[in-house]
Amino acid sequence: MRMKDRTAIVTGAASGIGKEIARAFAREGAKVCIADLALGAAKAAASEIERQGASAMAIAMDVTDEKQVEAGVAKVIENYGSVDVLVSNAGIQHIAPIVELSLENWRKVLAIHLDGGFLTTRACLRHMVKSGRGGTILYMGSVHSKEASPLKGPYVAAKHGLLGLCRVVAKEGAKHGVRSNLIAPGFVRTPLVEKQIPEQAKELGISEEEVIRNVMLKETVDGEFTTTADLAETAVFLASFPSNALTGQSIVVSHGWHMQ
Repeated sequence: MRMKDRTAIVTGAASGIGKEIARAFAREGAKVCIADLALGAAKAAASEIERQGASAMAIAMDVTDEKQVEAGVAKVIENYGSVDVLVSNAGIQHIAPIVELSLENWRKVLAIHLDGGFLTTRACLRHMVKSGRGGTILYMGSVHSKEASPLKGPYVAAKHGLLGLCRVVAKEGAKHGVRSNLIAPGFVRTPLVEKQIPEQAKELGISEEEVIRNVMLKETVDGEFTTTADLAETAVFLASFPSNALTGQSIVVSHGWHMQ
């Protein structure tokens, strides 16, 4: 029970990576808040956790909406008494070459990743500082926090930006016992990635199988997708690390796609 007596908020946790992280935290003893735009799916995910004997709640949260973020974090504190861990996981993707990319889509991707990361961080960090309990803030980055790929301009920019935010939070949070780290996965076969496969096939003029083999998994050592379970285990490790020694870092979970 590595996270006993801790409260965690996971954004974008009604499905995919976020849901798996929330489930792993609950198994390790944490009280978990599923924060997502899709309230119905968030409630279903929370109910699933509760059926396993853990404590969970669901809130509707648009991470780009300052008032919703502040109200959501306040509700978690009201229900559970604290926020000890934040996982800034909510994100989207948009596939297009720069010359065809609209400003609207550029802003939408950056808003969810960067505005969302900032707003949820600020709300949770204020409580962590005020409470004197410290805490952990984790960002769901990507290998694209370190590498670039064609057709993903706003996503690559946003994931690079999250790494910068993570490092600033590590420095500002240190005196308050707040650690900050970023998880950088390779391709994970979530609904977000499933959507990308036909989009990239169309843009590149190749088959979907070629997208998987020659684009997504080409740089891995074994041609395998990263799994949500891989990322959940990494999140538990980082959230439960016993000292402030591990902070301001990015942990790449990518089957060797990016080595550092």
